[in-house]
Formats: sequence, structure tokens, C-alpha cells
Amino acid sequence: MNRTIEDGPVRRVEERLKAQFVRGLHGDAGAYHAFLGDLTGYLRGFLRKRLLDLQDDVEDLVQEVLLSVHNGRHTYRPDQPLTPWVHAIARYKLADFFGARSRSEAFNIPLDDDLEIFATCDVEPADARRDLNKLLDQLPERQRLPILFMKLKGLSVTETARLTGLSESAVKVGVHRGLKALALKFQGAF
Repeated sequence: MNRTIEDGPVRRVEERLKAQFVRGLHGDAGAYHAFLGDLTGYLRGFLRKRLLDLQDDVEDLVQEVLLSVHNGRHTYRPDQPLTPWVHAIARYKLADFFGARSRSEAFNIPLDDDLEIFATCDVEPADARRDLNKLLDQLPERQRLPILFMKLKGLSVTETARLTGLSESAVKVGVHRGLKALALKFQGAF
């Protein structure tokens, strides 16, 4: 079912995001920050539905779309709805993503209406990231940094040792002890 901007919930989302965005264009940093935060959830939901087998790529693509929205904000015409403008940017980035992977996948992008981008909001990964950061902040630096660099950013032991100033064996020990401490903290939470 195609939605129209006149539909209740979609219209309210359009109005709220457009108001935040336009205020941001006029220098209201708080409104612009709120716009980016709200838009992130909608983009995540939109992209998760389209990248079912590629969930690891969703966050990178969300960031690319947000960056394109930011860099192209001067092209937006405030007398027009925001939704089609954002939707066009998101679909372009999605097509680029598939085009970079393989030409055949690019043809499997479902065609949908502009308002589909605001149909689903997914803030769960942001909440999980915030919770993980809270847990990591409780660890000593010798455990927190190796986990951050190796397990979350995918760096090697050698790269992590160079960045942290720890020896390679200290990095390995830090990861082991840190993960063990996180597991105990996590078990204590339930």
C-alpha cells in the first residue's frame, strides 16, 4: 500500500522532521542535531528491510546517507516535502552500494514509494551501542582499549598494541580479561 503525506502518522513524521531540518538550515544546531538523530532511526529501519542478508552493512550505509543529506542540504527546497528528497538520496546510496557489490544485485532493489523511508524506525542498534559503551566504560583502560580496537573495530593484535602502547601479549591478556569481566557484569544484570 502506498502511503501519502496526508496519512496521519506519516504526515506527523514529515512535519516534525521537516521543521527540525528547516530550523537547522537557519542555524538552529539543536534542531539539526535532533533531525539527524530522528532520521537515523528511520534510515536504519528502511535499510534493514532492504539488506536482509547484509545487516553488517546497514550502519555504514546509514552514515553514508546522513553524510549525503548533510552535504546536499543546500539543494533542499523548503517549499517542497522533505520525504521525497531524503528518499531519493537513500535510494541513490542504496543503488551505489549494490552497484559496487554486483550489477545483478542492483536490480533487486524493491521499488517503493517515497514515504516508505519513514514507515519504520529502528533505534535498537543505537541503544545497544550505548549500553555496550556503558559496560566498556566500567573496565580499566588496559582491558577496554584492546576490546574496543580488536573486537569492535576489527584491528589486529599488532595494530592494537601500536595504538595503545601495550605489548602484544598485554593486548591479548586485556581482551581475555576484559571479555571475562564483561560476561560477569552481563550475568549480574540478569
